[in-house]
Amino acid sequence: MRTRNSLHLAVWAPNAARVDAVVENQRLAMVPDPDRQGWWLLANELEPGTRYAFSLDGGEALPDPRSQFQPDGPHGPSMLVNPPLFGRPQRWEGRDLRGAVLYEMHVGTFTEEGTFDAAIDRLHHLVDLGIDAVEVMPVADFAGTRGWGYDGVGMFSVHRAYGGPSAFIRFIDSAHALGLGVILDVVHNHLGPEGNYLAHFGPYFTETHETPWGPAVNLDAPGAEEVRAFLLDSARQWLVDYRIDGLRLDAVHALADDSDKHFLVELSESVAQWEIEVGRPLMLIAESDLNQPSMVSPVGSSEDAKGMDAQWADDIHHALHSFFTGETQGYYVDFGTAEVLQKALDGVFVHDGDTSTFRDEPWGEKVDQDSSHYDAHSFVAFLQNHDQVGNRAVGDRIHQTITSSQHAAAAALYLLSPYTPMLFMGEEWAASTPFPFFSDLGPELGPLVTQGRTREFSRMGWDTPVPDPQAETTMQSAVLRWDQRAQHAHARMLDWYRLLIRIRHEHADLTDPHLTKTTVEKVDDDTLVMRRGRVVVAATRATDRSVKLDLGPVDRVLASWDPLAEGAGAEFLPSGAIVALLSS
Repeated sequence: MRTRNSLHLAVWAPNAARVDAVVENQRLAMVPDPDRQGWWLLANELEPGTRYAFSLDGGEALPDPRSQFQPDGPHGPSMLVNPPLFGRPQRWEGRDLRGAVLYEMHVGTFTEEGTFDAAIDRLHHLVDLGIDAVEVMPVADFAGTRGWGYDGVGMFSVHRAYGGPSAFIRFIDSAHALGLGVILDVVHNHLGPEGNYLAHFGPYFTETHETPWGPAVNLDAPGAEEVRAFLLDSARQWLVDYRIDGLRLDAVHALADDSDKHFLVELSESVAQWEIEVGRPLMLIAESDLNQPSMVSPVGSSEDAKGMDAQWADDIHHALHSFFTGETQGYYVDFGTAEVLQKALDGVFVHDGDTSTFRDEPWGEKVDQDSSHYDAHSFVAFLQNHDQVGNRAVGDRIHQTITSSQHAAAAALYLLSPYTPMLFMGEEWAASTPFPFFSDLGPELGPLVTQGRTREFSRMGWDTPVPDPQAETTMQSAVLRWDQRAQHAHARMLDWYRLLIRIRHEHADLTDPHLTKTTVEKVDDDTLVMRRGRVVVAATRATDRSVKLDLGPVDRVLASWDPLAEGAGAEFLPSGAIVALLSS
């Protein structure tokens, strides 16, 4: 690695008796750091762009665990990044992104080119749509050129296929110049199966805990102090050096940590200090399936409070998806009815202490609607995301299963809900492109991924061919087709999303984060009415009949999927959704 603002090499290798820096194929002896046990230093100052690696006890040359750029991939040498990249003028004051409209993006399929520079050219679309911040799927270096990024192995690096560090910085600065925040998805709970050399350097993993990916990242066994510092330094790099606005933390329930201070607490406390240092808000969003409000409760407010600013609310997604599609298999087994969707929109967690049939045990804890520790903006609501689309057999999007009016109704419910809404790229114009799982692992692991994917869905009774994740065509099928936005059906949905987001921004009742200020009523088995102050949203999945409504004294209709509803004075809902403003 480079130490901050310099180009001197340093590496933690506590078990090595000798460490050499391999610089342009020349071995240079490193010396123990007198101030940090287990660390080794190279006194020589190197030039930006220099390629280097480390050799432990005369062994093979290995990439830097803290490499900021791997120009030849995770198996090749690391490259020193020019420090002035991180010293550009500060022009972004930041903003609080709780309650903002988020937009999840995969850089590789967002544009045909699949780079940050190409994505910059599409940022004006997001501004026009009303998006407040972009949530970028992981950019950490991974094997091959195609992938989702959750098998990354370089926690400090930016994937070469996307353009590397300089391109990411251009993207961040361009987004900020347009008023868009940037959130980065990071993975701390595991590393990918190919190109992971961390265990050669030190006790980065421990057998104390077992995870779905094998030995756990070492957060509480001997050596954990340096491993935790490794993760914290990675987080600091993104937030402080790259100047992004927040981190989305993948699957935090898989962070096995029995320390007196959980890693998430330490991260939360560190980010609070960095906020003071940089003078702008920084956000932590957790992905957690535990349904525990303590995840978003301030550190110290309870014994198990983790201090996250927000967390993904999967139950809201499941309730929406199952209600509109009718799917009740797998983890949708307890969802699908109007009553369940009503509970999710009212109180976030469907499983809040009752028995989860899918897990076969009691699950979750009830959200306190009067809590002073968190509010509705602490929960991220979505109709689609990379997981919920990509983990389906063929990566089909929800609007490829339901009618356009049902899609419009679902969008109205979550975009105008009290929660922090997040779109998945292309959702806003009902993109025809799927988002299947894809990868580009080497000849040893690649075939195993293909076989495993096929077996997994065969066990579920899926008899249609599953796209081969290793095939280049699988990723290419996911590339957004931007020309579709001008086509009639797609353009209509885009206009609908743009209108809903504008309504959310323009009406103060829709930015109120208090859970008690939202009520959801069941009209019939197909229809719900959500009331937020003077704004009322009626949405139905019914497509073969009109629904009689009693919204109260309507001042005017703000949005209607079916124009007939406007003429009816909001007294009935032919299909989709209607948004009305009540008389004061």
